[in-house]
Amino acid sequence: MSTWPRETPVTAAVTAARWVRSAAIDDDLGRRWRANPDPRGRSAGAGDVASLYAGAAGIVLFFLELAAATGHEAYLQDALAGARRLAVTWPEQRDPTFYHGRAGLIFAMAETGWATGDEEIFGAARAAADRLVRDARPLGDGIGWTGDPAQRGDGGIVLALLHASGILGVPAYEEVAIEAGERIAGLVVPGHRFGGDAVPDLPVDAVTPGFLSGTAGTAFLLARLYGVTRDERFLAAARRGADFVRTVSEVTDRCALVPHHIPQGRRLHYLGFCSGSAGVARMFHELHRVTGDPGDLDWMERLAHGIMHSGVPGARPSGHWDVACLCCGTAGLIECFVGLYAATGHEPYLDFARTLAIDLIGRATAGDEAGFRWYQAYRRLRPGEVTADTGYMVGAAGIGTALLHLDATERTRTPRRLILLPDNPFPAIPIPAAVLRGDQA
Repeated sequence: MSTWPRETPVTAAVTAARWVRSAAIDDDLGRRWRANPDPRGRSAGAGDVASLYAGAAGIVLFFLELAAATGHEAYLQDALAGARRLAVTWPEQRDPTFYHGRAGLIFAMAETGWATGDEEIFGAARAAADRLVRDARPLGDGIGWTGDPAQRGDGGIVLALLHASGILGVPAYEEVAIEAGERIAGLVVPGHRFGGDAVPDLPVDAVTPGFLSGTAGTAFLLARLYGVTRDERFLAAARRGADFVRTVSEVTDRCALVPHHIPQGRRLHYLGFCSGSAGVARMFHELHRVTGDPGDLDWMERLAHGIMHSGVPGARPSGHWDVACLCCGTAGLIECFVGLYAATGHEPYLDFARTLAIDLIGRATAGDEAGFRWYQAYRRLRPGEVTADTGYMVGAAGIGTALLHLDATERTRTPRRLILLPDNPFPAIPIPAAVLRGDQA
């Protein structure tokens, strides 16, 4: 077990919560949080103030987990204040997607209702999910919402509905999710999207194999649907996506790296969740989970080894620049290796997660009462645009969450359930089964 220098993952998360709390704004509807309370700076502009990605829904999740990790009721009240505002204002959210829209709000409200027993918030989650289902429209040979099969589009909505069906107890949500997934499964290469309007800031002929906006995330969704239905059409489509990712990846010895986009970015290898190895590893783990195919496990391990041999955290390769957040930074790598350890029991994965965490905590800015925050260049192509946001995927709330998840791996005598997003396939109790059973010393 590591000796933490000064701050532990939990104390760092608590100190990060001070930064998030300093951004709180209360009104008659409840609580929201400014994206960046720093008077010297501005927000990264990464999303709506209510969204899971950068706004209140994600911050609610952070406070739920902080309450569970510390036992402090005050953090639960923070989460409830935010969730109550979501319960009133969700009809204002026109975007249906998971990370930036209504599907993410449903997830946050459902998890809050589950954790607190608040029936009003649970009821709002059901009402919002009902509306999301009604908003599905005919698209080609099936139904959907945005027409984009990736996680940032219809793929994320389908996963959110699968989660909502279970936690809210409404089988109809799963039925709609499966119907929407059937359309995605009919694509030649699921998730195969070009740049331009589909992926801003990329050339019009660019293709992205990554997770949030590309092929790997859609293949993950289809593998999940195969696990739910055992319909071979979903597995065949997931395999088409996985085969594409394998084909375009760079493989050396026991390592694999995924290009950010092809053909122009073939040598640009992101490491993080959104477009890099940490996200793609989720897809291969999900395939292994639902099929038991050792080839998928091999690829998951190759991607992990590629990250571990990249030089991070000491080095700053082009695919892992000065960025700390869950989406594309060090916190996302911690989340990945916590999950890999929980799934495999491989101690080097946990050791690497600890190494990443020590570096991440050491990079925090403090020195005042506002708490820990992480100044970062969220957009790789704008290195001079440095911000310290509060949100889940882009700021302190998500960084604190990743640190809490790492802490949970060491609580073998008091295991706790983590709040994992629907696109996270790893165990919700992040302790290998053999350790929980006491098979290991």
